[in-house]
Amino acid sequence: MTTPVVSQGVGRENVFIQLRGVSKSYRRGKQIVPVLSNITFDIRRAEFLALMGPSGSGKSTLLNLIAGIDHPDHGSIEVEGENIARLGDADLADWRAANVGFIFQFYNLMPVLSALENVELPLTLTSLGRRERRERAQIALRLVGLEDRERHLPSELSGGQQQRVAIARAIVTDPTLLVADEPTGDLDRRSAEEALGIMRRLNEEMGKTIVMVTHDRRAAEHAKVIMQLEKGELSERMELRHG
Repeated sequence: MTTPVVSQGVGRENVFIQLRGVSKSYRRGKQIVPVLSNITFDIRRAEFLALMGPSGSGKSTLLNLIAGIDHPDHGSIEVEGENIARLGDADLADWRAANVGFIFQFYNLMPVLSALENVELPLTLTSLGRRERRERAQIALRLVGLEDRERHLPSELSGGQQQRVAIARAIVTDPTLLVADEPTGDLDRRSAEEALGIMRRLNEEMGKTIVMVTHDRRAAEHAKVIMQLEKGELSERMELRHG
């Protein structure tokens, strides 16, 4: 059961991510299309934030900016005091690799690799040896309850199992921030609840900060905070009390 508490901001204590005056537009031919306008808010460390809003409200664009996939046109995005909006592409790629885990709607698993090899893949960009990479991947699969499926190809797994492999891949580098773009959008209700339950445990037991975009109100209610976007602007913030 969740109880909403309407709030317009957070205290200054324990701020992990700080957005100030963030705006973003895209060019469509000769036309400039504004997507986000003067977005300002904070995300606390170990917060589980759900971003909601209608299609075209700017949710995924905001998620991409927080994750360092894209640069804002204006404003600052500070993560643990570092303004990632000022980083060049190469430095931003290094920052993402060290700090962010990604969970996608359609899993993005390599079809020719086993579950274990898919999870291990991000570690191939590190200096870890093969044995340690394999051990870390096995631990990540164990955390999502798939240690008995490590040799299976994605085609041999259900959609829910594939998403759990994707979650294991997202956490194998031990990132401080997890970003999830419609992570339950391709799952049945039971599989969605399993995936969301894992994400809640990662947040509550391992202290991972999670930012999730979703259209699903039931999925959003697994978060600690729901923020609503309307036409590129923040319209509401609700803190949820789980009990």
